[in-house]
Amino acid sequence: MAENGQSESILPMTDGLDNAVPAPVPGSLHALIMDQLDDDQAQDIVSIPLAGKSSIADFMVIASGRSTRQVASIAQKLGEMVKKAGHGPVRLEGLPAADWVLLDAGDVVVHLFRPEVRSFYNLERMWAFGDAPPVSGLEPGTA
Repeated sequence: MAENGQSESILPMTDGLDNAVPAPVPGSLHALIMDQLDDDQAQDIVSIPLAGKSSIADFMVIASGRSTRQVASIAQKLGEMVKKAGHGPVRLEGLPAADWVLLDAGDVVVHLFRPEVRSFYNLERMWAFGDAPPVSGLEPGTA
């Protein structure tokens, strides 16, 4: 708890470049998604603010699961939670294979990966226009 009595976010709020990102507004869709990802033990959660960079959403959230089963489970639970919270239905893409699942919740777009797939596509670097360091894990072309 912070000194003012409000709880502090336990997730590192970076944009993939280790730059600080404003903490989610309590009760917002972004905050609900970040909390649910933490509850579901998603790994390496990164939130990238898109305001001023793209009109597709306000935030892009990227996270990893340890296996295809965990990625699929996180995605399904997240979709249900967003709908129950009154933010409307979400669109899920990639569930059958669950190597990379895209969850479009309107103002927040969530990418859930297996670590090897995340390392290969390295979305953090793409949205930083090449300035971000590679994501930990297997590098493309290594076995």
